[in-house]
Amino acid sequence: MRRNIFWFIVLTSGLLSCSKAEKGNTSPEEPARPKVMVSVMTYNIYGARASSGPPANLEGLAKVINREKPDLVALQEVDVYTRRTGVNIHQAEELAKLTGMDWYFTKAMDVTGGEYGDAVLSRLPILERKRYALPVAPAVGGEFRTMAMIRVKKDDREFYFASTHLDHLAQENSRLLQAAELKKIVTELGKPLILGGDFNAVPGSQTIGIIRNFMNLGCLQQCPLTFPSDKPDRTIDYIMTTPVNRFSVTRYNSITGYDEALKAYVSDHRAIVADISVQ
Repeated sequence: MRRNIFWFIVLTSGLLSCSKAEKGNTSPEEPARPKVMVSVMTYNIYGARASSGPPANLEGLAKVINREKPDLVALQEVDVYTRRTGVNIHQAEELAKLTGMDWYFTKAMDVTGGEYGDAVLSRLPILERKRYALPVAPAVGGEFRTMAMIRVKKDDREFYFASTHLDHLAQENSRLLQAAELKKIVTELGKPLILGGDFNAVPGSQTIGIIRNFMNLGCLQQCPLTFPSDKPDRTIDYIMTTPVNRFSVTRYNSITGYDEALKAYVSDHRAIVADISVQ
């Protein structure tokens, strides 16, 4: 009898201690944060010249942007005070006025008496602006390139948004250097990043292979063709994100950019638009 009482007490004590341990290790689950959706566009605007050639058509470009109403736009091949598209025209600033957005431009190189480079447009307050220069392979040469980056905040989510344009030459030498520089920049940011741009590299290229190691392509399945705008036969324009656990892409499409009034495309590239959930 005493033996039975002894084992009853031991068993009961064990069950109680397990129950307390399990209770002590249980922490209330954190409520899931509501999704914050951001609409993003990237567009190589070809100096605001229609694909049929000059003159610049900022109004046509603004129509394309305004139809989509993105929160953020990455622009490449932006002219500022150039003879070829208008010595009195700052294209990033003018497009910002036509779309009701803020802007930031970074010069990559001098062109016909003015400047040429990358820009971003934003409906969100711009908290910070950064310019990054990208290298060119000495043995091959090529055009200087930049990345225009801003830090923004939507609701309680803060992140970076950037626009870039990699080297256009057939050889990948400069693009490979630029991809390596992008990796260095991204790893030192400390905050999530959405990057839009003309990478002048198809999905199967070595350049995109390198970039895939530190950025996530936004394409949900097959990346849409983006160049040339009238009959696209390759993908060279992308929207990318990092890190993977901070963004979820719910829409990723190309936009033709055809202007009925002009009877031409407003750029030689198609734009890419994406809806992105920020975690």
